[in-house]
Amino acid sequence: MRDGMKMKMKMKMMVMVMAMAMVIVIQMKATSGQQSYVNNHQLDCYNHFNSTDGYVCNGVASSCLSYLTFRSSPPNYNSPVSIAYLLDSDATLIAKANNISDVDTIPTDRLVIVPVNCSCAGRSYYQHNASYLLKRRSETYFSVANNTYQGLTTCQALMSQNSYGDRNLSVNLDLHIPLRCACPTANQTVKYLLVYLVTWHDDIPSIAARFRVQPQSLLDANRLSSGDIIYPFTPLLVPLTTDPSQILQPEEPPSPPPPPTPQSIPANNSKSSSNKWVLVGAAALLVLLLLALSAFLLRRRCRKPKPQPLSTSSPPEKNNNIVSNDHSPLPETTKSSSISWSSSLGVRSAVESLTLYKLEEVQRATDSFSETNKIRGSVYRGRFKGDEAAIKVMKGDVSDEINILKRINHSSIIRLSGFCVSGGNTYLVYEYAESGSLSDLLHLHPPTKLKLPWKQRVEIAHDVADALNYLHNFAHPPYIHKNLKSSNILLDANLRAKLSNFGLATQTRVVTGHDDDDQAQLHLTRHVVGTQGYMAPEYIESGLVTPKLDVFAFGVIILELLSGKPASPEQEANYNNKDDNNNNQREELLSESIRNVLEGDNVRDKLRDFMDPALRLDYPFDLAFSMAQLAKRCVARDLNSRPEITEAFMTLSKILSSTRDWDPSDELQHSRSMSNGR
Repeated sequence: MRDGMKMKMKMKMMVMVMAMAMVIVIQMKATSGQQSYVNNHQLDCYNHFNSTDGYVCNGVASSCLSYLTFRSSPPNYNSPVSIAYLLDSDATLIAKANNISDVDTIPTDRLVIVPVNCSCAGRSYYQHNASYLLKRRSETYFSVANNTYQGLTTCQALMSQNSYGDRNLSVNLDLHIPLRCACPTANQTVKYLLVYLVTWHDDIPSIAARFRVQPQSLLDANRLSSGDIIYPFTPLLVPLTTDPSQILQPEEPPSPPPPPTPQSIPANNSKSSSNKWVLVGAAALLVLLLLALSAFLLRRRCRKPKPQPLSTSSPPEKNNNIVSNDHSPLPETTKSSSISWSSSLGVRSAVESLTLYKLEEVQRATDSFSETNKIRGSVYRGRFKGDEAAIKVMKGDVSDEINILKRINHSSIIRLSGFCVSGGNTYLVYEYAESGSLSDLLHLHPPTKLKLPWKQRVEIAHDVADALNYLHNFAHPPYIHKNLKSSNILLDANLRAKLSNFGLATQTRVVTGHDDDDQAQLHLTRHVVGTQGYMAPEYIESGLVTPKLDVFAFGVIILELLSGKPASPEQEANYNNKDDNNNNQREELLSESIRNVLEGDNVRDKLRDFMDPALRLDYPFDLAFSMAQLAKRCVARDLNSRPEITEAFMTLSKILSSTRDWDPSDELQHSRSMSNGR
């Protein structure tokens, strides 16, 4: 009897051991189907981590159809064709996956699905191969991986698969780009794996909701568990059972960028072949999912709608731009639908202080957007009730710019009087600047023809400094313009400057009620957008955004006013009206050339040569020297060496006061005495 009892006990023990062994085997098999989350290690280029090499080749097939995601980055990568070129994909497949045509322009920061062939190709890591030709001297493995490719590769992977040393990169080098992708494993009941780029407003529940997957499956696919953190600008694998274009949910308007928060979705990996354990595990998982879903829905219901906040990054524009990823996505719209802002609280509040025009009124004002009324690009001259205006036609959501301009009021900032929304286009109605842009007035005329005398140049610099001082210190909330350049400075009939184009502007700090919170003034972005020659080094290299970004660009503006030269050699080549003597191929940026002028010997002669020949000798040399010194400080490589805009504004106020007292005959006599003394 006792022997029988002992035998039964042993049998039970053996069954339990076998069950535990099966659970361990199943868990090990499940683990082999998971991939390690990169965990922000992609920022540490000079340390090797297994997760930065790529996703391990552990799938059933050595190659498969996979999906990448990429956020539209105007002006370089905002169409299926340009994105296909960058990622070595097929533009037609991209267009089909996103329900657009091959030539459609994709709104800024819109998430784009990119089908690719993912393969091991003799390596131990999955990847999709692309190539990239270096375009600028400032580009590095870090910037290519995290800015140009938005985190779809890593600097570690680039350095290991390219023969060029990180210190030996140069323009026109052809880099091999291993893009991260993965194929499903034998135990994964999914059809595709998609690489999703995390952004500021994301968390595990919201990403899972967008792709209609269970939060736990998302955690499992990336070896994440309760308490783990996901970081912006990192890739996350999303397991899918169907084509992502059929299930992807549109992005919601983002909240202000929060610090990364732990993802608190409990993990339940216990599995067994026993029906009892399966039922218990399924019931527990169902309860946990219901609780998580309830908490998620309750949190969304409790969130009150409010005007769309300004994100830390920005959409973009331009010639000779460097583009990357940071701008929080705008609300998505389908291709066939027009933008409806009537339900937007932010735009409803804008209507209170701006005129809401009908499309018929705008068409009548511009003579149906006739060529004779075209100023440049998509900007037209119009007339409303006898008053001239400039009408700018824009696609997509521009509510950020509207909400900024309706809050600020300064004589040196272009005034927005109203707008119209129709058929997916937005028509912004601005005050009219009769004299055009500063860049045109400085550069689109022969060098000997004077259109801007010295006094007007100093006044323009003073006006721009005044506008920036207002934006940085007196607007509520304060702003950084982020896109300061001579083409965005408009001049009225009296040649007084008006700062324009606030599409990239961002708040200087998040309003917390603590004015001494200096840390809030620092922003990091991966969406580096701007025009070559005006962007500060720290912004290009690490995406750092501070008010000193505007100060650097302002220094370049001063140098343009002094020299009459564009900010970069590329821009200079675009102005065809220069004569041969002034169309030399400059090899350095204007911000770099001033150092050679003001350092070493013969500073006076070098500065004379640097000055705009159109001025001849009709300027006070000492005041020009003071302005050049101010500009040199503003374009210092170290942002801490640059003055605050308040100091620059005060310096220019003194120079302007002295300029108004200046008599041109004094300068002529001084020049003659200098010549006689040689």
